Amino acid sequence: MLRTPICDILGIRHPIFQGGMAWVATGELAAAVSAAGGLGIIGAGNAPPEVVAQEIRKVRERTDKPYGVNIYYLSPYVEELIKLVVSERVPVVTTGAGNPGKHLPALKTAGIKVIPVVASVSLAKRLARQGVDALIAEGMECGGHVGEISTMPLVPQVVKAVKVPVIAAGGIADGRGLAAALALGAAGVQMGTRFVCATECTVHPRFKEAIIKAGDRDTVVTGFPGHYVRVLKNKLTRQFEEMVSRQARPEELERLGAGRLRAAVVEGDVEFGSLMAGQVAAMINDIKPAAVIIEEIMQEAAEIITQMAKQVAKV
Repeated sequence: MLRTPICDILGIRHPIFQGGMAWVATGELAAAVSAAGGLGIIGAGNAPPEVVAQEIRKVRERTDKPYGVNIYYLSPYVEELIKLVVSERVPVVTTGAGNPGKHLPALKTAGIKVIPVVASVSLAKRLARQGVDALIAEGMECGGHVGEISTMPLVPQVVKAVKVPVIAAGGIADGRGLAAALALGAAGVQMGTRFVCATECTVHPRFKEAIIKAGDRDTVVTGFPGHYVRVLKNKLTRQFEEMVSRQARPEELERLGAGRLRAAVVEGDVEFGSLMAGQVAAMINDIKPAAVIIEEIMQEAAEIITQMAKQVAKV
């Protein structure tokens, strides 16, 4: 059985996190991943606290296993969400797009494990000094908001720089990715795009179909400095590219992107919706239950690690 320190820290069976994707990571998906032994994570995004509370209830109705809530620090509801997760005693909180330092005392007092997403070594060091429980080092291969460093060079640098467990994210969709992440020193992986194509994920079927049909060069990074986003190419991305070519102002680009993620996830608009997906989209060819996805990844990773050990023994 493949088990790492993060499993013991969080009380999970498998070192696999499901990304806390806004509009995508609902209670249904998070519960399925957690029940299967991974860490399911509700994506709070810009949702108000009462909506997130409903998703928490969905998870608790479906499983008694550990789960998490991702708090997006550009949300206008951050303070209310912190109060919510504390009052609900949510087991794990992951964070993105900001520094959760000022909220750490309240979260830790409530017994909540805090695991921020980082895209640089400097931020990883700062957060580790502040007392977070682990870190998610996310490379720019990921879907959605991206940093500037890819997963392969980022993860080992973060692992070397901090003493807390590091979870690798970005460009991971199967057991090969898990085995590679462990080789880089990570204690586990976080996957987003792979779980979009889980049976329990409630996104519109056309969104899932777009991922399954994607080729290796079918994602593109759009946006502006500080707000770059990786998505599948479509008519919306061509509009972004045209506006960037004529040096449109950031506020114009922001207006163009407003509401586009919901259009893709809820309405199935694959032409003008924001189809946030990572470069691994081309590796995903089917829709399966979350439990099957996790089981296959764990089995494949174990087989690869065993085979590699045999190769070393032959030398």
